[in-house]
Amino acid sequence: MRASRPRRGTDRPRRGTRRPRWGTYLLLVLFTAVSLFPLLWTAIAASRTSTRLAATPPPFRFGRNLPRNLGIAWTDARLGDALANTAVVAGAVAVGTVLFSTLAGFAFAKLRFRLRGPLLLLVGATLLVPPQLGVVPLYLLIARLRWTDELQAVVLPALVSAFGVFFMRQHLDRALPTEVLEAARVDGAGTARTVWHLVFPAARPAMAVLGMLSFVAAWNDFFWPVLALSQTGSPTVQVALTGLGRGTVPDQSVVMAGALLGTLPLLLVLALFGRHIVGGVMRGAVKG
Repeated sequence: MRASRPRRGTDRPRRGTRRPRWGTYLLLVLFTAVSLFPLLWTAIAASRTSTRLAATPPPFRFGRNLPRNLGIAWTDARLGDALANTAVVAGAVAVGTVLFSTLAGFAFAKLRFRLRGPLLLLVGATLLVPPQLGVVPLYLLIARLRWTDELQAVVLPALVSAFGVFFMRQHLDRALPTEVLEAARVDGAGTARTVWHLVFPAARPAMAVLGMLSFVAAWNDFFWPVLALSQTGSPTVQVALTGLGRGTVPDQSVVMAGALLGTLPLLLVLALFGRHIVGGVMRGAVKG
């Protein structure tokens, strides 16, 4: 018997797929280096003195003052309390945004009710309003409720976002077939049971992405927290870091050390959950 020949093309890549060339890797390395340079420069500046940072040319190697500058920033800005407050605020905002945006997105995508179109248009119109225009009435409301310098003054206004509603609506419109919802209604499932057993599992990839984006946005938010909170009360990281830059001659190396400490938790979150976020985006793209 003749030995069977291997089929043609079994050891070749499929038609339509190409192996990346060296130029692709070079471009990726270039973009990675440009993206990481600000973080690297922050770490280098935090390890130097303010006098050395003002010299020409600036330093591009690590110094020996990193532990000292980190200690000064940690003590002067009360970064321990600020990091805990920011974690509470960012976590609450992320959970609230994901929950309320998922429920609203499901309602706009799959439920039929009066004024659904005008209400969705109204939600979209809020994206066109600059957030600075609502600062004065929002601050007056917070002051009347006596929530100034309290964490709820930062959490509650950010629990729902128009972007999150539109994001979840678009995902659920494609990922959750209407036939499945009709079958659940025929079986006697109520709205709460349908949401728990059908909507949340179908929206899980998009919920992970929206939660990550909301967490990062709440962690980096500066404009409203610096108005609603103070450095002596319950500051977030961004509010606490403003105290390091004050003074006649602020120590730039200490400011960079505080910025580095405020960035490390985000890097840790990205290292732990980055693969899950990318996997959620890819699964959502494949389903679409």
